[in-house]
Amino acid sequence: MSLMLEPSPEMIKQEKLYQQMGVSDDEFSLIENILGRLPNYTEIGIFSVMWSEHCSYKNSKPVLKKFPTTGERVLQGPGEGAGIVDIGDDQAVVFKIESHNHPSAIEPYQGAATGVGGIIRDVFSMGARPIALLNSLRFGELTSPRVKYLFEEVVAGIAGYGNCIGIPTVGGEVQFDPSYEGNPLVNAMCVGLINHEDIKKGQAKGVGNTVMYVGAKTGRDGIHGATFASEELTDESDEKRPAVQVGDPFMEKLLLEACLEVIQSDALVGIQDMGAAGLTSSSSEMASKAGSGIEMNLDLVPQREEGMTPYEMMLSESQERMLLVIKKGREQEVIDLFKKYGLEAVAIGKVTDDKMLRLFHKGEVVAEIPVDALAEEAPVYHKPSSEPKYYREFQEMENYIPEVSDYKKTLVDLLKQPTIASKEWVYDQYDYMVRTNTVVAPGSDAAVLRIRGTNKALAMTTDCNSRYVYLDPEIGGKIAVAEAARNIVCSGAIPLAITDCLNFGSPEKPDIFWQLEKAVDGMSEACRMLNTPVIGGNVSLYNETNGTAVYPTPVVGMVGLIEDMAHITTQHFKNEGDLIYLIGEAKQEFAGSELQKLLEGKIFGKAPSIDLNVEMSRLEQILTAIKKGLIQSAHDVSEGGLSVALAECLMGSNTLGVDVVLSGDKLAQLFSETQSRFIVSVKEENKEQFEQFVEATLIGKVTNSGELLIKHESGEELIKASIDELTRAWKGAIPCLLKSRG
Repeated sequence: MSLMLEPSPEMIKQEKLYQQMGVSDDEFSLIENILGRLPNYTEIGIFSVMWSEHCSYKNSKPVLKKFPTTGERVLQGPGEGAGIVDIGDDQAVVFKIESHNHPSAIEPYQGAATGVGGIIRDVFSMGARPIALLNSLRFGELTSPRVKYLFEEVVAGIAGYGNCIGIPTVGGEVQFDPSYEGNPLVNAMCVGLINHEDIKKGQAKGVGNTVMYVGAKTGRDGIHGATFASEELTDESDEKRPAVQVGDPFMEKLLLEACLEVIQSDALVGIQDMGAAGLTSSSSEMASKAGSGIEMNLDLVPQREEGMTPYEMMLSESQERMLLVIKKGREQEVIDLFKKYGLEAVAIGKVTDDKMLRLFHKGEVVAEIPVDALAEEAPVYHKPSSEPKYYREFQEMENYIPEVSDYKKTLVDLLKQPTIASKEWVYDQYDYMVRTNTVVAPGSDAAVLRIRGTNKALAMTTDCNSRYVYLDPEIGGKIAVAEAARNIVCSGAIPLAITDCLNFGSPEKPDIFWQLEKAVDGMSEACRMLNTPVIGGNVSLYNETNGTAVYPTPVVGMVGLIEDMAHITTQHFKNEGDLIYLIGEAKQEFAGSELQKLLEGKIFGKAPSIDLNVEMSRLEQILTAIKKGLIQSAHDVSEGGLSVALAECLMGSNTLGVDVVLSGDKLAQLFSETQSRFIVSVKEENKEQFEQFVEATLIGKVTNSGELLIKHESGEELIKASIDELTRAWKGAIPCLLKSRG
């Protein structure tokens, strides 16, 4: 039911009703100055969503300026629906990652599903055809019934939406840690392809041109979704359930096809998704970017509920809606085109030259606001930042060296850790082969999709080890970017660029803001060194439950270009007799590791170090060797260390095994998470040539024994285990935890 009697401007001020919308006293005074009068209820609602962190980045803008955002291949950096990178032959790849954390905590199925729907719209609003979906998920431990419920429903929501719309979900990552118990992270990434001439932007240009609303009708779902995403979760958050939107993938499929068709028409001037803050953000941002204004008659907005107020229509985040600007006089072509897909296209306004957002309802002007004040000129805050006490304590600790007596049992236990264990239970619910372009399916370092009509392919991944970021945000930020690059290079691709999703706690807390600053410093340095500019992304702050923040989790989505399909490489060993090489030395670095978490139940100490010059040099050597056809398989050494990485290279093989000999410190060689290390396999006849290009240590051979045999140079047998036994532990862990009554 609608609030027919809205509070008067005087009442809003006197009773400070604006505070319930997340607007501060200072911000309210600023709004009064901008308007030269008191805002009415609709206007304060519009300001509240546009000035929320989710839409304005008011707390994070000063930090985001540090990112490198340009490069020779970058066609579109941050500021539009998605970033665009040139891949040659007049083609480009379009990609973006976004969070849907708070909605997923409250309504996990729809929260995750609409996260997928929104990111798909960001990509096709640029004129691109979406070709792949990825995700990055974080949950508490799978021993709690609530976490099991959230995990199962989020995965079902992602699968339900992606499978129905017919876009393959080809990759992602899932980590489990107590810090995400009350506040899961659900980050969705979409990758699309476009021809250069089809690139469109969300701009409302051309005075007198028509503003058209297309897609689903507007309802009361998602009102104040952007504000809800800009506050922490509490025990009362379940009351916010109406703020979660409901998705319709079948309608989105029609909308996608209709929008891709309208993009081919010169009648289209601009197009933008109605995402966070719905009609408000799309209209004001499109006008602000074009230096124009917009007038809209809200009586014409298609509505699916009775008696909707201007406030409700402008703030609704109903799904599957787009805003178009069409050349004056060409409206009927667009109406007919959308009708063919069973969709409404309705003229609801026009572009003006006065830089104002002016709204009419029932013959009256119900809002009149300068568009730049909503979009570009939202307040920006330089939040106080201070080093947390825990960080200083960790830095002063002695180096942590675990005690392990049974190496084989430890390896089996590590393979059962949900963060390391097989994610087959997850990706088996996704249709990752739809459209038949998927060359490397989930389960290797990166997903690979062929680019039809060419001999090229795209590799894509999402990565972030938030434990390292928690221990040392700057180092952890570097590692997140470097690990993404490792996964891309191990698949035979050149890293192109990144999109990021910065998931942190409340920026009001100086120690959390310090984590954000330092993580971005580390990521920026790695992006410059690895030549992967940041072409867009999303900031998700206030990821806290009852005052406790999640680990700082700056997720990196990276896309790489495989110039020749013959270069495609996977992590799995291929043939008996192939030589196994280890690239990089292990140090006694166990802080933040899976082993530390397994043995101590928590993490502490100094994060593993990383030298970006060494990282870059190794990545270049591996890529050169792959392009020369000298590498059979490549895999980075990450969570769990070398023993886990070797086991992962054998998963899925019934007959292959390995026989390797390690030297030096046994514990570090087996389980350390020292950075910039790789395992590659090479045919015997390519041994000499490979060694010319890559600095690597020969540690053993691929056998047909069906077992993992790791010995020490002293002659001691460290681990001997059948691949069947290791595979059972690795594959069975997550299904087993989900079935147990915890």
